[in-house]
Amino acid sequence: MPTVAVTFLQKAHASLRECVLDLEKAGKLRTIDAELDADLEVAAVHRRVYAAGGPALLFRNVRGARFPLVSNLFGTKERAYYILRHGIEDARALLAARLAPTDFLKHPLDAAAVPRALAHAVPRFVRSAPSLAIASRVSELPRVRAWPRDGGAFVTLPQVYTEHPDSPGLSRSNLGMYRVQLDGNDYERDREVGLHYQIHRGIGVHHAAAIARGEPLRANVFVGGPPAMTFAAMLPLPEGVPEVLFAGVLAGRATRWLREHPSVHADADFVIRGEIERALKPEGPFGDHLGYYSERHDFPVLRVDSVTHRDDAIWPFTVVGRPPQEDTTFGEIVHDLFGATVASVIPGVRAVHAVDEAGVHPLLLAVGSERYAPYRKTTKPMELLTQANAILGQGQLSLAKYLLIADGTSHLDVRDVRSFLMHVLERIDPARDLHFQTHTTIDTLDYSGTALNEGSKLVVAACGEKRRVLGTRAPDALFGALAARVVMPGVLVARARGPAADFAAALAPNAIEGFPLVVLVDDDELAARTVANFVWITFTRSDPARDVHGAGAFVRDKAWGCTGSIVIDARIKPGHAPVLEEEPATTKRIESLAVRGGPLQGLFA
Repeated sequence: MPTVAVTFLQKAHASLRECVLDLEKAGKLRTIDAELDADLEVAAVHRRVYAAGGPALLFRNVRGARFPLVSNLFGTKERAYYILRHGIEDARALLAARLAPTDFLKHPLDAAAVPRALAHAVPRFVRSAPSLAIASRVSELPRVRAWPRDGGAFVTLPQVYTEHPDSPGLSRSNLGMYRVQLDGNDYERDREVGLHYQIHRGIGVHHAAAIARGEPLRANVFVGGPPAMTFAAMLPLPEGVPEVLFAGVLAGRATRWLREHPSVHADADFVIRGEIERALKPEGPFGDHLGYYSERHDFPVLRVDSVTHRDDAIWPFTVVGRPPQEDTTFGEIVHDLFGATVASVIPGVRAVHAVDEAGVHPLLLAVGSERYAPYRKTTKPMELLTQANAILGQGQLSLAKYLLIADGTSHLDVRDVRSFLMHVLERIDPARDLHFQTHTTIDTLDYSGTALNEGSKLVVAACGEKRRVLGTRAPDALFGALAARVVMPGVLVARARGPAADFAAALAPNAIEGFPLVVLVDDDELAARTVANFVWITFTRSDPARDVHGAGAFVRDKAWGCTGSIVIDARIKPGHAPVLEEEPATTKRIESLAVRGGPLQGLFA
């Protein structure tokens, strides 16, 4: 992971504007003065600059916006660590002290960072708040829309703050990044905004408590402010651990709150205050991080009491879409900070990786340990299954759809997706090592299941010695397939007509040596082009209980297995969400500005 040379001579960022000026001075930000539209165009520029590994962007001439816009702040890992440099090492030291206090005390220089981190975690209360300086309205906020079918303008970097109704205050607060729809659908202009939060989020605990009391839930939406607050809002902290405290550690300075109204962040750029009532209204569609649209569904509504902003406000935004995107960086830093905590929470589990290329929740890879009978050579998964169940009981990890877990070896790296998949495929026995959970919960954004939040899970456990040599050459003719290609050793993608169960049944007497996994796809060339394409298509377009088939399939003792190749049907089906695609007119306009002599020349290179 990157190391950061922290200097305490330069003060930590007290506002978003200070961060922007810091990035500009360091040559890590580019100002765009060309007129661009908040509707589709700024997002199109952002996507291209992010893909090119380019700088943060300050848009100063945005049609339809009263404020400058900034994006791509966390577009590279190097820049994210630069922004968080005043507190990231203290945060790492604090986590290390929590995980191994005895070992940590052996390094007094590192231990010295802990008191400073704890001091920054304590919020400060002030008499006045820049965030309340100027009154505004919802309709005056920037109307950024990223994808053509988006149902309206969205806040894509919101910090939604709530407190537990039974025990109010910062110490029981939740700060989450739950998307906020500003207009469209049936929202009452300037009085209502949509609030979409997915299952297993901290705000849900607060909302349930408010409903039980027969009360609306007070909520504030902060936009902007010190970037550490934005980053803290998406951290997967344990339930009951306030993100606002960790935000102070990450920022390298205590967060500031209004003494008169302690739930108001004093340094935010924008504050939307209101109440979440029991009534629901349609929210969406929205281009989401699985690479598809999440469709219109009923979600809570925030009844707006007031909108305010600071006098030098800047509106931050990001673009969500098929990974990698800017939130990929968030995930990488979360892994750097919290990856080691897995072993302390789940005994025997050495590493867990939510695969970003597959949309995070659809595919989870884990390294565990077989320790039940160390005196006997391990021949089948035992403790791995216990550990898999423990993983699926942990917070947002519970939303995983496919979990592949392997017995740990010195060379096994969960972040090397290709090698990990091959390791598992060399060892699994498909007649024994596939474990399904049916009629359960999956990610709200995943449309491969039976209904919203409903689908199935599959645990694939692998241990022991290699059982097979993986094939590297596609068979000259694959029975029932129109075309087939090798993605990686042991994996074929194929185009075929008709039901996947029939295709799998036809494979039984026509065994494919060396290919324990065959995936049916709509476009075999696209799926085989890269491992990233393969995992995205395979694990976002399939529901294990309905789409996993196999050659020589059987049910024994209520457990499903197969004697030959596993077949996953990853073709697009009725009910699947549409793939995100840019509007052609927007593409043409943006690319015309990037030609030689144009205002965006060299920005996408």
